[in-house]
Amino acid sequence: MVAETYPLDAPAADPAAADSPAARLAVLVPTLNDDAALARLLPLLGRLARAPEQVIVVDGAASEATAELCRGAGCTWMPSPPGRGLQLSAGIAAARAAGADVLWMVHADCEPHALSAHAIRAATVAGAAGGYFRFRFGGARSAPKRFLEACIAWRCRLSMVYGDQGIFVTRAAYDATPGIGPQPLFEEVALVRALRRTGRFVAVPLPMTVSERRWQRDGLLRRTLRNRTLALAYLLGIDPVTLERWYRASRAREARQ
Repeated sequence: MVAETYPLDAPAADPAAADSPAARLAVLVPTLNDDAALARLLPLLGRLARAPEQVIVVDGAASEATAELCRGAGCTWMPSPPGRGLQLSAGIAAARAAGADVLWMVHADCEPHALSAHAIRAATVAGAAGGYFRFRFGGARSAPKRFLEACIAWRCRLSMVYGDQGIFVTRAAYDATPGIGPQPLFEEVALVRALRRTGRFVAVPLPMTVSERRWQRDGLLRRTLRNRTLALAYLLGIDPVTLERWYRASRAREARQ
């Protein structure tokens, strides 16, 4: 199924609802020993147009330094066992308990567009069950980056969207899906598949800028091939825990080279 693109100037189904204070937007940020990236992200979230009502940082390292950073930014800090699926599940449970109506998952090393929160509110008022943003590499522009961005855009239209693209979902739609899985990799796959089946999973035409740090460290081509190999293995039924062990072992071998 091809994802629908939601134009930002499309009329809302109910214009009055777009400004309704009842539509509470919560951001879930899983993190693990990444305070430098978090220190850039948290102030940015607070400056977004129609900024989220709540930001929950779920810390897999249970670090006091991360907790202090969150306190300084005025957001919620939660310790959690490490693992993105476990961390997101814990954050979503906390957001639901606090009355969130829309859940937005943002990785610590990503940079949302200034209008992204506004776009999420507009899209959900217009009837979207959920959606995602356009993948864009941070750092200097280059032909290889543009080529990979185009490939990722086609992958998103035709198959799968992953967590570094700022997936958002209404609470009602989330409750009707399997949700975020507890596994260490591909935790968002079941959720995205279920949202696609609704026909209301939209592509927001704004970029989610992804840090180039890990891509440059691994090499653009090498990281792409590794990611596609892991995705194919998952599609073939290999357990995500096993895949994570393969991934960690591969990283360790590269570090020794």
